[in-house]
Amino acid sequence: MYGRKKSGQASPVVVHFHGGAFTSGGLDTGCTVASLLEGVGAVVVSVAYPLTPFPQPVDTGYDVLKWVHRNRTKLGGQGALVYLAGEEAGGNLAAAVGLMARDQSHPPLAGQILLSPMLDPCVGTASLREATGNATGCKWAEGWRNFLRSPRDADHPYAVPGAAHRLAGLPPTLVLVGDTDPMHDEALAYATRLEAAGLQVTRHVFSKTAQWPDALLQTGQNECPCAAGAQEQFRLFFEATRCPVPS
Repeated sequence: MYGRKKSGQASPVVVHFHGGAFTSGGLDTGCTVASLLEGVGAVVVSVAYPLTPFPQPVDTGYDVLKWVHRNRTKLGGQGALVYLAGEEAGGNLAAAVGLMARDQSHPPLAGQILLSPMLDPCVGTASLREATGNATGCKWAEGWRNFLRSPRDADHPYAVPGAAHRLAGLPPTLVLVGDTDPMHDEALAYATRLEAAGLQVTRHVFSKTAQWPDALLQTGQNECPCAAGAQEQFRLFFEATRCPVPS
């Protein structure tokens, strides 16, 4: 948990998923993004989801989302709105849980924040190929192999939200990527598909970000590149989406 309820005002309540390519990571590696969200006034519930194949991590995330919604007033104050957020593999899970919430018509979401989301199991985009260069191994390919048990899983929208056929009904979305980000192409492709479905999408590409998104997963005290810029995007997004959603 990051942040706390503020007297006399409602804070955004964010269910957050850390990165780690579906093979590693935990609450410690999620502290950078969670702390940035806390820094702009959000109350953050960071999820230690199981590093197991689909669907368990997504099911766990949805269970946490339902608990957060039930307790949103205790967490964020009267009128608090609920958001999803995640970086890299956690961005995939945030998008998947958003689809589940839409399909179940519960709970209502004010928005989702996807930072360099890992959305394409083909791992063949130009941005990813450029980032990996001549390397013989690819942590993202390995991660997808661990997450997807069979080819059939790759067709499931909750496993691969980037390939979901129906996107209508999702909440407003903020997509953040770096200009040399391995996830750059697949993240912006998803943003384009959301826009084509008539949804509210805000995208921002940070320039000169050689350490992005790896710096989002660091556990030390070094400040993440573009920390101030990311927080400004969070702040603007919360402001733009703070109109009440149906309960």
